[in-house]
Amino acid sequence: MGQYQTSLVDAGVQSTKSVSMRKSIRIPRILKIEAVKGHTVQVMFNNGESRLLDFKQLFKQWRVKTGSPEYVLLDPVAFKKVKLRNGTLSWANAGITIPDENGKPLKVPYEIGPDVLYQASTPTTNVPLPGLGALIRNERIKAGITQGALAQRSGTSRFYISRLENNKTDVELATLRKIVEAGLGKKIKVEIE
Repeated sequence: MGQYQTSLVDAGVQSTKSVSMRKSIRIPRILKIEAVKGHTVQVMFNNGESRLLDFKQLFKQWRVKTGSPEYVLLDPVAFKKVKLRNGTLSWANAGITIPDENGKPLKVPYEIGPDVLYQASTPTTNVPLPGLGALIRNERIKAGITQGALAQRSGTSRFYISRLENNKTDVELATLRKIVEAGLGKKIKVEIE
């Protein structure tokens, strides 16, 4: 593991601190294709973000022309055949031919690295769970407590409770559990259909 020493000298007192140079590098991967509309694809990345890819703009930026591997994807019907493969977007119908280990031609699907797609994408607004804000507000009012009191009980801020009740923010399950169980004294029941 790469390490280096830093030395601080302040008023004659020397302090040495070891700092690790190893960083956890998280390579983005696509977990799910959420929607395909025209040449726009909405995907979910492994960090939980839902992001939008506008391939019409990308193809223009990449100056796709006849003979380019992407050219076949200018047709909306061909583009719509996008699949998820190896954590990225893949088009078998726009395959490219590369030499295999023995030098023989091998046809592989057209794919773009997920890191490139992440950089080229824009975040979508996360849609909070429908009705979650109203549900929390109703339970809080039934319990006869203010947003501030609920925030204090659950270890968060009144501002956050307000944003949550008005569906202006998304919530992590751990935070939701604190609000519901510690703040409201209720239990959470999660169902997947």
